[in-house]
Amino acid sequence: MTSDPRDPGVKSPDPAEAPDGEAMGRLIRETRRAKGMTLEETAQAAGIGRSTLSKIENNQTKPSFDIVRRLTQTLSLETPQLFVQAPQSNISGRRDFTPAGQGEIRDTATYHHELLCNELTSKRMVPYISTIRARDVSAFDSWVRHSGEEFMYVLSGALVFHSEHYRPLPMQQGDSVYYDSAMGHGCVSTSDQDAVVLWISLEA
Repeated sequence: MTSDPRDPGVKSPDPAEAPDGEAMGRLIRETRRAKGMTLEETAQAAGIGRSTLSKIENNQTKPSFDIVRRLTQTLSLETPQLFVQAPQSNISGRRDFTPAGQGEIRDTATYHHELLCNELTSKRMVPYISTIRARDVSAFDSWVRHSGEEFMYVLSGALVFHSEHYRPLPMQQGDSVYYDSAMGHGCVSTSDQDAVVLWISLEA
């Protein structure tokens, strides 16, 4: 990202760069500390310099998309929001395409994500297909939560959508739900085969 797309005077973002900013730096720093990792340990695991990581955490440099990916993997960040640049650029016409089965894979203990149309770095929506690996809420260390709103559509199987303010919601193929993603949430499969869903995340 070359500058803040919320600024109406911004230039078109460079697609070779990743989203950055104060929020991303804070998320990386807080996650690193929560895992008890030092700057040196995290930087070494991600294959970057300690000073580079320090600058990223303090919003003093603009990391490449590749570096953001490495940090996301190193810190096991589940949210796809890190792959979204801030909302809206001044690009008037854009298109992205993902051939079947060729999305970008992100694995976690509870989900198997396939990020779709991931070449564009300046977008508000993040579409992805997820296989729900979790079979019980105990598989989650804590609620999943991040800024924005989400839409989820069940492609196959059955699941229960758990959230902190509502009763568990049983869902099956063809069902859909729209919710505030800042509300703690998590899904567990209940069918013989792991449920598969289409998720669309929208950054606030």
